[in-house]
Amino acid sequence: MSTARKAVRRALLYVPGSSQRMLERSRGLTADCVAYDLEDSVTPNRKSEARSNIREFLEQSRADGIKECAVRINAVGTGYEADDIEAVCNASSLDTIVVPKVNSSSDLKWAADFINHKRTFTGPEESAPRQIKILALIESAKAISNLREICQTAAQLDGLIFAAEDFALDLSLTRTPSLTEFLYARSAIATACRAHDLSSTIDLVCTTYKGEEGRRAMEEECLSGKGLGFNGKQCIHPDQVAIAQKAFAPSKEEVTWAVRVVIADAKADEQGRGAWTLDGKMIDAPVVGKARSLVSKAGACGFDIIAVKEKWKGQEPE
Repeated sequence: MSTARKAVRRALLYVPGSSQRMLERSRGLTADCVAYDLEDSVTPNRKSEARSNIREFLEQSRADGIKECAVRINAVGTGYEADDIEAVCNASSLDTIVVPKVNSSSDLKWAADFINHKRTFTGPEESAPRQIKILALIESAKAISNLREICQTAAQLDGLIFAAEDFALDLSLTRTPSLTEFLYARSAIATACRAHDLSSTIDLVCTTYKGEEGRRAMEEECLSGKGLGFNGKQCIHPDQVAIAQKAFAPSKEEVTWAVRVVIADAKADEQGRGAWTLDGKMIDAPVVGKARSLVSKAGACGFDIIAVKEKWKGQEPE
Protein backbone atom coordinates (compact mmCIF):
# COMPACT_ATOMS: atom_id res chain seq x y z
CA MET A 1 0.00 0.00 0.00
CA SER A 2 1.24 3.46 -0.84
CA THR A 3 2.23 6.14 1.60
CA ALA A 4 -0.11 9.11 1.66
CA ARG A 5 2.24 11.75 2.99
CA LYS A 6 3.58 14.60 0.91
CA ALA A 7 6.32 13.28 -1.33
CA VAL A 8 9.97 14.25 -1.07
CA ARG A 9 11.76 13.51 -4.33
CA ARG A 10 15.44 14.37 -3.95
CA ALA A 11 16.29 11.71 -6.52
CA LEU A 12 14.11 10.31 -9.31
CA LEU A 13 15.80 7.30 -10.89
CA TYR A 14 14.67 5.90 -14.24
CA VAL A 15 14.63 2.11 -14.65
CA PRO A 16 13.86 0.56 -18.07
CA GLY A 17 10.65 -1.44 -17.99
CA SER A 18 11.89 -3.78 -20.69
CA SER A 19 14.69 -5.14 -18.48
CA GLN A 20 13.58 -7.76 -15.96
CA ARG A 21 17.11 -7.76 -14.51
CA MET A 22 17.07 -4.03 -13.83
CA LEU A 23 13.56 -4.17 -12.40
CA GLU A 24 14.60 -6.82 -9.89
CA ARG A 25 17.85 -5.02 -9.06
CA SER A 26 15.86 -1.89 -8.24
CA ARG A 27 14.46 -3.71 -5.19
CA GLY A 28 17.82 -3.23 -3.48
CA LEU A 29 17.83 0.55 -3.95
CA THR A 30 17.36 3.25 -1.36
CA ALA A 31 15.67 6.05 -3.28
CA ASP A 32 12.97 8.64 -2.80
CA CYS A 33 11.41 7.87 -6.18
CA VAL A 34 11.97 5.21 -8.82
CA ALA A 35 10.29 5.80 -12.18
CA TYR A 36 9.85 2.60 -14.18
CA ASP A 37 10.14 3.66 -17.79
CA LEU A 38 7.94 2.93 -20.78
CA GLU A 39 9.22 5.82 -22.89
CA ASP A 40 12.74 6.64 -24.09
CA SER A 41 14.53 3.54 -22.77
CA VAL A 42 12.04 1.12 -24.38
CA THR A 43 12.03 0.48 -28.14
CA PRO A 44 8.66 0.39 -29.95
CA ASN A 45 8.74 -3.38 -30.43
CA ARG A 46 9.13 -3.91 -26.66
CA LYS A 47 6.49 -1.50 -25.35
CA SER A 48 3.93 -4.26 -24.73
CA GLU A 49 6.46 -6.45 -22.97
CA ALA A 50 7.57 -3.52 -20.78
CA ARG A 51 3.97 -2.77 -19.77
CA SER A 52 3.48 -6.35 -18.65
CA ASN A 53 6.80 -6.37 -16.79
CA ILE A 54 6.02 -3.18 -14.89
CA ARG A 55 2.44 -4.15 -14.08
CA GLU A 56 3.57 -7.49 -12.66
CA PHE A 57 6.42 -5.82 -10.76
CA LEU A 58 4.16 -3.18 -9.20
CA GLU A 59 1.66 -5.80 -8.06
CA GLN A 60 4.32 -7.11 -5.71
CA SER A 61 5.03 -5.60 -2.30
CA ARG A 62 7.02 -2.39 -2.29
CA ALA A 63 10.77 -2.63 -1.67
CA ASP A 64 11.65 -1.22 1.77
CA GLY A 65 14.12 1.34 0.43
CA ILE A 66 11.84 2.87 -2.22
CA LYS A 67 9.54 5.60 -0.93
CA GLU A 68 7.64 6.21 -4.16
CA CYS A 69 6.98 4.04 -7.22
CA ALA A 70 6.28 5.90 -10.45
CA VAL A 71 5.84 4.98 -14.10
CA ARG A 72 6.87 7.19 -17.02
CA ILE A 73 4.39 6.64 -19.82
CA ASN A 74 4.75 7.66 -23.45
CA ALA A 75 3.71 11.16 -24.49
CA VAL A 76 0.14 12.09 -25.31
CA GLY A 77 -0.31 11.74 -29.06
CA THR A 78 2.18 8.90 -29.61
CA GLY A 79 -0.51 6.24 -29.73
CA TYR A 80 1.06 4.37 -26.79
CA GLU A 81 -0.20 6.50 -23.90
CA ALA A 82 -3.66 4.99 -23.42
CA ASP A 83 -2.31 1.42 -23.35
CA ASP A 84 0.42 2.53 -20.93
CA ILE A 85 -2.06 4.01 -18.47
CA GLU A 86 -4.50 1.12 -18.71
CA ALA A 87 -1.69 -1.35 -18.07
CA VAL A 88 -0.33 0.22 -14.88
CA CYS A 89 -2.83 2.59 -13.28
CA ASN A 90 -4.40 -0.04 -11.02
CA ALA A 91 -1.17 -1.67 -9.86
CA SER A 92 -1.24 -1.81 -6.07
CA SER A 93 2.19 -0.21 -5.52
CA LEU A 94 1.82 2.62 -8.03
CA ASP A 95 1.97 6.13 -6.56
CA THR A 96 2.70 8.44 -9.48
CA ILE A 97 2.61 8.67 -13.25
CA VAL A 98 5.24 10.74 -15.06
CA VAL A 99 3.83 12.34 -18.22
CA PRO A 100 6.50 13.36 -20.77
CA LYS A 101 6.39 16.15 -23.33
CA VAL A 102 3.64 18.14 -21.67
CA ASN A 103 3.50 21.09 -24.03
CA SER A 104 0.11 22.49 -23.07
CA SER A 105 -2.67 22.20 -20.53
CA SER A 106 -4.62 19.99 -22.93
CA ASP A 107 -1.85 17.35 -22.86
CA LEU A 108 -1.97 17.20 -19.08
CA LYS A 109 -5.76 17.35 -18.89
CA TRP A 110 -6.14 14.37 -21.19
CA ALA A 111 -3.69 12.32 -19.13
CA ALA A 112 -5.25 13.30 -15.80
CA ASP A 113 -8.80 12.60 -16.99
CA PHE A 114 -7.85 9.24 -18.48
CA ILE A 115 -6.00 8.19 -15.32
CA ASN A 116 -8.98 9.16 -13.15
CA HIS A 117 -11.35 7.29 -15.47
CA LYS A 118 -9.30 4.09 -15.44
CA ARG A 119 -8.26 4.16 -11.78
CA THR A 120 -10.49 1.73 -9.84
CA PHE A 121 -8.04 0.01 -7.45
CA THR A 122 -8.96 0.40 -3.79
CA GLY A 123 -6.47 -0.66 -1.13
CA PRO A 124 -7.41 -2.65 1.99
CA GLU A 125 -7.58 0.48 4.16
CA GLU A 126 -9.13 2.77 1.54
CA SER A 127 -12.82 3.55 1.07
CA ALA A 128 -12.30 4.84 -2.48
CA PRO A 129 -9.57 4.68 -5.14
CA ARG A 130 -6.53 6.68 -4.06
CA GLN A 131 -5.66 9.50 -6.44
CA ILE A 132 -2.55 8.89 -8.51
CA LYS A 133 -0.16 11.85 -8.52
CA ILE A 134 1.27 13.26 -11.75
CA LEU A 135 4.70 14.67 -12.55
CA ALA A 136 4.92 16.60 -15.84
CA LEU A 137 8.07 16.70 -17.96
CA ILE A 138 8.77 20.13 -19.46
CA GLU A 139 10.70 19.64 -22.69
CA SER A 140 10.03 22.50 -25.12
CA ALA A 141 9.79 26.24 -25.64
CA LYS A 142 6.02 25.87 -25.95
CA ALA A 143 5.87 24.19 -22.55
CA ILE A 144 7.87 27.00 -20.93
CA SER A 145 5.47 29.53 -22.46
CA ASN A 146 2.50 27.58 -21.07
CA LEU A 147 3.80 26.89 -17.55
CA ARG A 148 1.08 28.84 -15.78
CA GLU A 149 -1.73 27.03 -17.58
CA ILE A 150 -0.05 23.64 -17.14
CA CYS A 151 0.35 24.16 -13.39
CA GLN A 152 -3.33 25.07 -13.02
CA THR A 153 -4.74 22.16 -15.06
CA ALA A 154 -4.93 19.12 -12.78
CA ALA A 155 -5.41 18.74 -9.04
CA GLN A 156 -3.14 15.69 -8.94
CA LEU A 157 -0.20 17.51 -10.53
CA ASP A 158 2.53 17.28 -7.89
CA GLY A 159 5.62 18.58 -9.66
CA LEU A 160 7.51 19.53 -12.82
CA ILE A 161 10.62 17.94 -14.31
CA PHE A 162 13.01 19.66 -16.69
CA ALA A 163 14.10 17.54 -19.68
CA ALA A 164 17.20 19.34 -20.91
CA GLU A 165 18.11 17.17 -23.90
CA ASP A 166 14.74 17.51 -25.63
CA PHE A 167 14.64 21.20 -24.74
CA ALA A 168 18.08 21.66 -26.32
CA LEU A 169 16.87 19.87 -29.44
CA ASP A 170 13.79 22.07 -29.64
CA LEU A 171 15.83 25.28 -29.41
CA SER A 172 18.88 24.01 -31.34
CA LEU A 173 21.09 24.51 -28.28
CA THR A 174 24.38 22.85 -27.45
CA ARG A 175 24.65 21.67 -23.88
CA THR A 176 27.74 22.99 -22.08
CA PRO A 177 29.17 22.12 -18.64
CA SER A 178 28.09 25.50 -17.26
CA LEU A 179 24.43 24.83 -18.20
CA THR A 180 23.96 28.58 -18.73
CA GLU A 181 22.00 27.90 -21.91
CA PHE A 182 19.25 26.42 -19.71
CA LEU A 183 19.21 29.15 -17.06
CA TYR A 184 15.98 30.84 -18.15
CA ALA A 185 14.05 27.59 -18.55
CA ARG A 186 15.25 26.15 -15.24
CA SER A 187 14.46 29.34 -13.35
CA ALA A 188 11.01 29.52 -14.95
CA ILE A 189 10.20 25.92 -13.96
CA ALA A 190 11.41 26.31 -10.37
CA THR A 191 9.49 29.57 -9.98
CA ALA A 192 6.29 28.11 -11.44
CA CYS A 193 6.42 25.16 -9.05
CA ARG A 194 6.77 27.45 -6.07
CA ALA A 195 4.06 29.83 -7.29
CA HIS A 196 1.59 26.97 -7.62
CA ASP A 197 2.65 25.13 -4.45
CA LEU A 198 3.78 21.96 -6.22
CA SER A 199 5.78 19.52 -4.10
CA SER A 200 8.59 18.83 -6.54
CA THR A 201 10.72 20.72 -9.01
CA ILE A 202 13.13 18.18 -10.44
CA ASP A 203 16.22 19.22 -12.37
CA LEU A 204 17.88 17.92 -15.53
CA VAL A 205 19.79 14.66 -15.93
CA CYS A 206 23.55 14.68 -15.37
CA THR A 207 24.76 12.79 -18.43
CA THR A 208 28.26 12.21 -16.99
CA TYR A 209 28.00 9.40 -14.45
CA LYS A 210 31.12 7.21 -14.53
CA GLY A 211 33.94 7.37 -12.02
CA GLU A 212 35.29 10.39 -10.19
CA GLU A 213 34.43 12.71 -13.07
CA GLY A 214 30.83 11.58 -12.92
CA ARG A 215 30.62 12.06 -9.15
CA ARG A 216 32.08 15.54 -9.37
CA ALA A 217 29.79 16.57 -12.22
CA MET A 218 26.74 15.27 -10.37
CA GLU A 219 27.64 17.15 -7.20
CA GLU A 220 28.20 20.39 -9.10
CA GLU A 221 24.92 20.09 -10.99
CA CYS A 222 23.00 19.33 -7.79
CA LEU A 223 24.40 22.45 -6.12
CA SER A 224 23.58 24.49 -9.21
CA GLY A 225 20.01 23.21 -9.29
CA LYS A 226 19.50 23.72 -5.57
CA GLY A 227 20.67 27.30 -5.99
CA LEU A 228 17.96 27.88 -8.61
CA GLY A 229 15.20 26.47 -6.41
CA PHE A 230 15.07 22.83 -7.51
CA ASN A 231 14.52 20.25 -4.77
CA GLY A 232 15.41 17.08 -6.66
CA LYS A 233 17.24 15.66 -9.66
CA GLN A 234 16.66 13.02 -12.30
CA CYS A 235 19.09 10.10 -12.21
CA ILE A 236 20.02 7.62 -14.93
CA HIS A 237 22.38 5.47 -12.87
CA PRO A 238 22.01 4.08 -9.32
CA ASP A 239 25.36 5.63 -8.31
CA GLN A 240 23.83 9.10 -8.79
CA VAL A 241 21.01 8.54 -6.29
CA ALA A 242 22.95 8.90 -3.04
CA ILE A 243 24.69 12.03 -4.34
CA ALA A 244 21.37 13.70 -5.19
CA GLN A 245 19.70 12.68 -1.96
CA LYS A 246 22.54 14.08 0.11
CA ALA A 247 22.72 17.30 -1.90
CA PHE A 248 19.00 18.05 -1.69
CA ALA A 249 18.63 17.15 1.98
CA PRO A 250 19.21 19.72 4.73
CA SER A 251 22.67 19.57 6.28
CA LYS A 252 23.15 18.69 9.95
CA GLU A 253 23.99 22.33 10.63
CA GLU A 254 20.80 23.51 8.93
CA VAL A 255 18.70 21.04 10.90
CA THR A 256 20.28 22.08 14.20
CA TRP A 257 19.63 25.76 13.42
CA ALA A 258 16.03 25.08 12.40
CA VAL A 259 15.24 23.05 15.52
CA ARG A 260 16.75 25.74 17.75
CA VAL A 261 14.60 28.38 16.03
CA VAL A 262 11.42 26.33 16.39
CA ILE A 263 12.02 25.60 20.07
CA ALA A 264 12.98 29.18 20.93
CA ASP A 265 10.07 30.60 18.93
CA ALA A 266 7.54 28.63 20.97
CA LYS A 267 8.98 30.21 24.10
CA ALA A 268 9.08 33.65 22.50
CA ASP A 269 5.42 33.27 21.56
CA GLU A 270 4.52 32.51 25.17
CA GLN A 271 6.33 35.71 26.13
CA GLY A 272 4.44 37.73 23.51
CA ARG A 273 7.57 38.44 21.46
CA GLY A 274 7.01 38.61 17.70
CA ALA A 275 10.68 39.13 16.89
CA TRP A 276 13.77 38.06 18.79
CA THR A 277 17.38 37.08 18.11
CA LEU A 278 19.42 33.90 17.86
CA ASP A 279 23.20 33.98 17.62
CA GLY A 280 23.00 37.72 17.15
CA LYS A 281 20.58 37.55 14.17
CA MET A 282 16.97 38.69 14.13
CA ILE A 283 14.31 35.98 13.95
CA ASP A 284 10.81 36.90 12.78
CA ALA A 285 7.84 35.14 11.21
CA PRO A 286 9.36 34.44 7.74
CA VAL A 287 12.51 33.00 9.33
CA VAL A 288 10.44 30.82 11.66
CA GLY A 289 8.41 29.61 8.67
CA LYS A 290 11.60 28.59 6.88
CA ALA A 291 12.82 26.80 10.01
CA ARG A 292 9.60 24.83 10.37
CA SER A 293 9.75 23.82 6.71
CA LEU A 294 13.34 22.66 7.16
CA VAL A 295 12.42 20.58 10.20
CA SER A 296 9.58 18.94 8.30
CA LYS A 297 11.79 18.16 5.30
CA ALA A 298 14.58 16.86 7.53
CA GLY A 299 12.18 14.40 9.12
CA ALA A 300 11.08 13.19 5.68
CA CYS A 301 14.75 12.78 4.73
CA GLY A 302 15.45 10.49 7.67
CA PHE A 303 16.86 12.84 10.34
CA ASP A 304 16.07 11.92 13.95
CA ILE A 305 14.26 15.15 14.76
CA ILE A 306 13.14 13.94 18.19
CA ALA A 307 16.77 13.47 19.24
CA VAL A 308 17.78 16.91 17.96
CA LYS A 309 14.85 18.53 19.77
CA GLU A 310 15.81 16.75 22.97
CA LYS A 311 19.37 18.04 22.67
CA TRP A 312 18.23 21.65 22.20
CA LYS A 313 15.13 21.66 24.41
CA GLY A 314 16.70 24.33 26.60
CA GLN A 315 17.15 26.83 23.74
CA GLU A 316 15.85 30.26 24.72
CA PRO A 317 15.08 33.28 22.54
CA GLU A 318 17.78 35.91 22.99
